[in-house]
Amino acid sequence: MRIAGIDQGTTSTRALVINTDGAVHVAHAAQHRQIYPRDGWVEHDPEELFENLTACVNAAGKLDAIGIDNQGESCLAWDAETGAPLSPIIVWQDRRTLPMLQGLQKDGCEPETLARAGLPLDPYFSASKLAWLCDNLPQVREAYNDGRLRLGTTDAFFLDRLTGNFVTDVSTASRTSLMNLETLEWDAELCRLFGVPIECLPRIVPTTGEFGAMKTDYGLAPITASVVDQQAALFGFGCRRRGDAKITFGTGAFALMVTGAEIIRKPELGLLPTVAWQHSGKPAVYALDGGVFTASAAINWARTLGLFSDYEDINSFYTPPAIESGLAFVPALAGLGCPHWLPNARGIWTGLSLDHKPEQLVQAILEGIAFRANEVVGAMASCVPRPDALYVDGGMSKNPYFVQFLADVTGAHIRPAHMPELTGLGTALLAAVPLECDIFPSADFGDIAPRPRPAEEVVRFRQAVKFSGTWAQNS
Repeated sequence: MRIAGIDQGTTSTRALVINTDGAVHVAHAAQHRQIYPRDGWVEHDPEELFENLTACVNAAGKLDAIGIDNQGESCLAWDAETGAPLSPIIVWQDRRTLPMLQGLQKDGCEPETLARAGLPLDPYFSASKLAWLCDNLPQVREAYNDGRLRLGTTDAFFLDRLTGNFVTDVSTASRTSLMNLETLEWDAELCRLFGVPIECLPRIVPTTGEFGAMKTDYGLAPITASVVDQQAALFGFGCRRRGDAKITFGTGAFALMVTGAEIIRKPELGLLPTVAWQHSGKPAVYALDGGVFTASAAINWARTLGLFSDYEDINSFYTPPAIESGLAFVPALAGLGCPHWLPNARGIWTGLSLDHKPEQLVQAILEGIAFRANEVVGAMASCVPRPDALYVDGGMSKNPYFVQFLADVTGAHIRPAHMPELTGLGTALLAAVPLECDIFPSADFGDIAPRPRPAEEVVRFRQAVKFSGTWAQNS
């Protein structure tokens, strides 16, 4: 038995293969371009991603099943007859639709999206991006008039091209702001509100089941799971019980907490109810979602500024925490997500002096990401009591200074995954569910115990966040 989890992420596509004996290995990985046509615009080339995905599958060898995870909110338009893209992929980070959404907010539409989709009006989600494609690209309008337009998130594009099935899974659909969170179907009123033609959207199906078979270099291979990448990581961590939570520190930092059969609506805390997964023939499992839009992207940005040269250089510091000297960094380089939801907020350092050195600026960035993650998990814990352990993965989870500081500010035992491919593992485990196969491995974790930190440091960081939010008010 060989199952592949294809992790189609924001910066790369990777194939994780699990064998019958439980051995796990990455068969192939391919990076793709990040395209920035204008300030605030982020795009990917659909054909480049599709080619990388198929290359990953073929590199995995002969397979009994395939699971594919996707970027979540990234979306595009394509031709129903030819399968050719009619637009670039508009990536989840893209902010081009902010003016449109500000108009909807002024019209008092946000209570409707919160009540139906559980989501605020923010460019992060797919609905406004799909509307933008319909309103601004002549080739999209022409395809709609000819009855050959398809709109959807990247998973629907891949599945349509690979298997001929125009579907999306329920976890991905829950990230569009077009699906009713209770009925698990496209909501006609939301589609009307955003201006997205409902007849051009894919059919919503469970996360695990029969998605069709794709042609590989080794013959046909069935696709048995399709899921959002963050939900895949949650499954890969083994989070199944109510209150289990994880944070993936990638380009952004995304926290998910399992809430089981309950949809928890806490818009005042900036938390989003979402679908974690749904197995075929069974009820959906829900979760709470909270995002920090800039995490490792801020570290990479600091490196491009020349603040450090090697990632090992920032694993430890000779100076006390930057916050102790009054230096704080708010990682709002792409706006503030949970619990603030201020898309115009911008990153700031506060408390700078002539005494501060480049390494302390980086130190403040690491601490700022930890403080922001603490805001998110604190909001979640006020809704559902969480266990003492908080699971983490992603590149930043390998940084000793960061994970210790995260433990200190959250007061939780941080459980970093020793295996770096939790998203791919979760995707493969989901793909195994329809096969009723339970031979696959579970992840192994470390344990970083918290040390107490002064409460005034959190207060100081909150003051810095307020300064960051002032930019949003004045923009």
